[in-house]
Amino acid sequence: MKKTGFLFDERYLIHDTGPYHPEVSDRLLAAYQGIKKAGLLEKLVLFKGVRVDLKWVEEVHDPAYIARFGDACVAGKKEMDTPDCQMCAETYEIALLAVGGILEALRRMMEGEIDNAFCPVRPPGHHAERSRAMGFCYFNNIAIAARYLQKEWRIGRVGIVDFDVHHGNGTQHLFEDDPTVFYYSIHEHPSFAFPGTGREFEEGVGAGTGYTKNSPVLPGQGDDEYRRLIKRDLIPAFETFRPEIILVSTGFDAHEDDEMADMRVTTEGFNWIMETIVGLADTYAGGRLVSILEGGYSLQRLPELVGNHVRILLGDPPGALQNNG
Repeated sequence: MKKTGFLFDERYLIHDTGPYHPEVSDRLLAAYQGIKKAGLLEKLVLFKGVRVDLKWVEEVHDPAYIARFGDACVAGKKEMDTPDCQMCAETYEIALLAVGGILEALRRMMEGEIDNAFCPVRPPGHHAERSRAMGFCYFNNIAIAARYLQKEWRIGRVGIVDFDVHHGNGTQHLFEDDPTVFYYSIHEHPSFAFPGTGREFEEGVGAGTGYTKNSPVLPGQGDDEYRRLIKRDLIPAFETFRPEIILVSTGFDAHEDDEMADMRVTTEGFNWIMETIVGLADTYAGGRLVSILEGGYSLQRLPELVGNHVRILLGDPPGALQNNG
């Protein structure tokens, strides 16, 4: 069984998005309960968030934007750049704790304490752009993680896999001219007109051409289409790119019971997706993989989905995934 890290910090619950917002603290509580119910807590290496050194955030975000975000929270503003990004006075500090917790997971993995990790954090990150909050996201957690690996640990090739139902526009834009980071996304398109990016012809720019790959999926599709596209697009891409580490933007909002989109991926479909990604990490990256929570809004389904997700990271046999939760 692998040594899997689990980042959980009750301070992430403090980020308050107000009434009627889908990105709520109960999502993290549901994830935790799924892991606990599955009897996995004692098998995991548990750790909490730490406040990130701002130099790592500045690798991805404009310092003026970072300051504007902090000032907005101090001033008591309730949103950042868009009505989607509701916040409270503590949101800036919680966002720094989220990034810091992810970098702590990476440090532990690089030093050999753990083999991989799951990081359910709030706020999520893959929509955040260099100077703009968007889609519930303020700091682009996974992009900061990639730059940290490259700058602090001299990792040459980072592979990012994003299976949130919404395209990670922020992550794509931050790396679209960079041949050292391969960004792959499978997502619904069109998806309630948000974010409107992630079409097949978006393959990067300049030196980064060919290092972005999108697999848009029409509404109403499910497991079969996800399998077909991942086999067609992701697996051959990583055979060529050969990532040294894989980072995963994990979104469970393509599930058939999630109302944030119009997809039909089943629980078994999500198991297959993650088993495939873990297999790629084992093949090319020595098993090194860190999964970071993005979307997933069905509080009834999240415990089951997260429990299965963590089992796969641990390397439990596939039979253990049945009837879980």
